Amino acid sequence: MPDSPLVIVPPEGGRSFWQPVPANGFVRCILSSAEIGSDTPFAMGTQTVDPGCFVREHVHPANDEVILVLEGEGTALIEGHEHPMAKGSCFFLGKGRPHRFLASETGALTFMWLILPGGLETFFARIGREKQPGDAKPAPFPRPDDVLKIEAETVFGTLPAKT
Repeated sequence: MPDSPLVIVPPEGGRSFWQPVPANGFVRCILSSAEIGSDTPFAMGTQTVDPGCFVREHVHPANDEVILVLEGEGTALIEGHEHPMAKGSCFFLGKGRPHRFLASETGALTFMWLILPGGLETFFARIGREKQPGDAKPAPFPRPDDVLKIEAETVFGTLPAKT
């Protein structure tokens, strides 16, 4: 009999957080090794970015990230190059690769994220506002004043200088 965890998360399971501008939308943090006791450090969830909004350019210096587009369309800017994002598109972003995600003007963009090791779930919880099933969508709200400190304490690094 295996001694590793078995976790089944229902459709409304995990923790969800409304996200501040410029992404707006919300994040659902579904699994993390810290919560389930997995030996392999990771975190996994989904993010929905409002139409015309974006996840600002950022970099994870010590984390690999996988993005799988579930719904909608948009554009990924990876190391300065644009790539279309459409349902079924998958991106592997190795450590240190700057990236940004932009939802199309016509609809929300939803993608699954997997980050190894974890830590992104902590960032989302610290910058967002708790979201419960049935909650009305809040008006756009700003990122916390100490967002740079939160980034430095989680999975974000400094972007390379533009040349």
